[in-house]
Amino acid sequence: VSLEIDLSTIKQAIEFLPSVNGRFDRVECDKDFAVVVDYAHTDDALAKVLETARQVATGRVICLFGCGGDRDRAKRPLMGKAAAEGSDLVIITSDNPRSEDPEQISLDAEMGLKELGTPYFKITDRREAINFAINQAKSGDLVVLAGKGHENYQILKDKKIHFDDKEVALEALN
Repeated sequence: VSLEIDLSTIKQAIEFLPSVNGRFDRVECDKDFAVVVDYAHTDDALAKVLETARQVATGRVICLFGCGGDRDRAKRPLMGKAAAEGSDLVIITSDNPRSEDPEQISLDAEMGLKELGTPYFKITDRREAINFAINQAKSGDLVVLAGKGHENYQILKDKKIHFDDKEVALEALN
């Protein structure tokens, strides 16, 4: 703007910029709803991505998220609260549970959303959860797969296995 470039020209140029891998990263599909993958793994980041999703979606916002194991337990209920406040439907799942019990991690996250009244499901297996989230989507909805973003692995106990939210979403969409 200070270079006296017309705003419409700036807008057109921005549309051609590549997206940041794992940040509101759209999964290409021919459906009448959208799916995005985002690295949001704090309550603040999740709240912001869901706020953006709300501005973009013409239908519901469906949020899938999990919390990492062997990490800050205090943020889990905050993540649940952010998901419930910013979504119409929440799916709690696993996200690198490491040495912790994924069920306990989900229970911790659930504490933050239980009382807010947003419908939610707990599906520990992330692949099943992604399939479920996508199968819930209707015209105009936006499915947000949060927490993994650019990561292409899942840490289960002492194993690091290949897992890519975008790949799994594409499988579910086809």
